[in-house]
Amino acid sequence: MAKQRLRKAETQKALLAASSRAFRSEGFSGVGVDAIAKAAGATSGAFYAHLGSKDGAFHAALEQGLDEVIATIPDYRDRYGEKWIEAFAKYYLGSPHRKDRACGCAMTALSPDVARAKPETRNLYDSKMKTIADLIADGLREGSPSERENRAWAFLSILIGGLTTARAMSDEALAETVTAAALPAALKVAGA
Repeated sequence: MAKQRLRKAETQKALLAASSRAFRSEGFSGVGVDAIAKAAGATSGAFYAHLGSKDGAFHAALEQGLDEVIATIPDYRDRYGEKWIEAFAKYYLGSPHRKDRACGCAMTALSPDVARAKPETRNLYDSKMKTIADLIADGLREGSPSERENRAWAFLSILIGGLTTARAMSDEALAETVTAAALPAALKVAGA
């Protein structure tokens, strides 16, 4: 019985990881259930048993991805102190992050698909993104709480927009130009 529960938990974890990678790299429309199941080393039946539907898998992958960001921000604040915002922005707009779509940030990779998702997924996104903006605002210097919140949203928008645009570029030099332009704008709006 314990072995069976462990195997089920491992299968669910593998299916969620495969879903996350697939949705981040290919988008919701770009991947099917069979491909996700195969990547996880599972059957389509196991996919449905664990995640319910493709929408359910997307919802779970989104939640997991945004929770990663929620965990990362305090880590950056602890590791880099007053320079955390600069370190985070440089990582976010950096070439390795830009090129690693399958493991890159869910904010950039999944936001376009969230706009077409079911209401419960959009509500989850709203809630998690608000938490992310609040964490960023808490780590900003100067200004009233509402000013820091506005700057946090602007900072996030520049990072997500810059990375989205750079990832869409086929010309590597142009992609570098986009992220190089976005970085100082993001830092300026954050007050770094």
